[in-house]
Amino acid sequence: MFIGVIEIEITDNIKIMLLPLLYALVMGLALYLAKPITFVGPKQSKVAESAMVLFIGVLIAKLAISSGQNMDDIFKVGPALILQLFGDLGTLIALPVALLLGFRREVIGMTSSICREPNLGVIIDKYGFKSPETRGVLAIFVIGSIIGTAFISLLSSISASVLPIHPYAFAMGSGIGSASMNAASLASISHMYPTMAAELEAFAGCSNLLSFCFGIYMCMFVSLPIAEKLYSWLSPRIGHDEKPKNEKYEIEGLKNDKYISNDELTKGKVKRWVPLLLIFSIIVAIGNYIGYNSPIIDTFIGMLIISLITIIGMCLERIIPVNIQSIIYISLIGIIIAIPGLPTSHFVSHYVSQINLVTVCTVFLAYVGIAIGNDWEEFKKIGWKGIIITLIVISGTYFGSAIMAHLTLFATGVI
Repeated sequence: MFIGVIEIEITDNIKIMLLPLLYALVMGLALYLAKPITFVGPKQSKVAESAMVLFIGVLIAKLAISSGQNMDDIFKVGPALILQLFGDLGTLIALPVALLLGFRREVIGMTSSICREPNLGVIIDKYGFKSPETRGVLAIFVIGSIIGTAFISLLSSISASVLPIHPYAFAMGSGIGSASMNAASLASISHMYPTMAAELEAFAGCSNLLSFCFGIYMCMFVSLPIAEKLYSWLSPRIGHDEKPKNEKYEIEGLKNDKYISNDELTKGKVKRWVPLLLIFSIIVAIGNYIGYNSPIIDTFIGMLIISLITIIGMCLERIIPVNIQSIIYISLIGIIIAIPGLPTSHFVSHYVSQINLVTVCTVFLAYVGIAIGNDWEEFKKIGWKGIIITLIVISGTYFGSAIMAHLTLFATGVI
């Protein structure tokens, strides 16, 4: 937060914004990779990796409360929030490119979705863990975890200054089903349109919730069958016969990935969650004061509120015998308690509104930078071809959703 926001003017109309969250990500990774530094290593990276799952809940809770505060606005743009889900099909534009680069059946897993947590389960369940389709989705998952947040932050800042798309549509487009990428994209847009920040957070939060809830069905019943058909049609025409290099990528180490496995609730876990969230809250409160001069006490109380929501959501996932992710519980709780007119609304909204999203993302991505250090060698094995496909996949779903939202907002007279 000390460095602040750096704006790079390419032309009079095009700007690239470098936000503190990018510096935090790079510095966290640098601390892990720097040879002389010994106090940040594999053990610290594993701790950061576990903490990330918890801190994603904090991001979701913050956005959910913004959604509840602006429920009237959300109902007005309801059709746009629903139809932007079809923008997820934009990932398929990467399929012919992947074939041209030498990938084979991996392209089905790579390009049928944004390749985040729910999509891993769909591909593994349908094709099996040893399949090339699973190898493809895991490759994009790893690359997206490492570079996705930084890339979409830059992509959003450039797009918002160049393209004639309404900020509301960009906010909806950022809800691609990844909490960290959603927050990073939204942070850039909110900084460019500070007077719309509350509405943008509401639309982005709801969009991301819909992507979490229904994106998996979009993948199962729409994009995945289309990807298979496209592969069958395009592979004989533009596919390569040689063995793709990415088959050397070893995925056995991801069998027990935290996003796939679901552990049980124990007192020990809750005891570990509480100090982690307390430390996170203190750091955010200090950063919020340094960067935005917000009252430390009010910010800290706001962080305690969304931390409590996070713990409740994490507990419910493990207590209730239904396969529902904690992010769904966290989102619903946050939305409900912030709806205007409810007894909790004024108290929650007052304190949580003191928290700037950029500050939360900055602290979160510092942990991400340290955590992805353990995946750095795997990242290098995937190679530049996988990076290209990942960037196209993220861009495709982002622009597809934003364009669908913009057209719907225009057609319904909202803009």
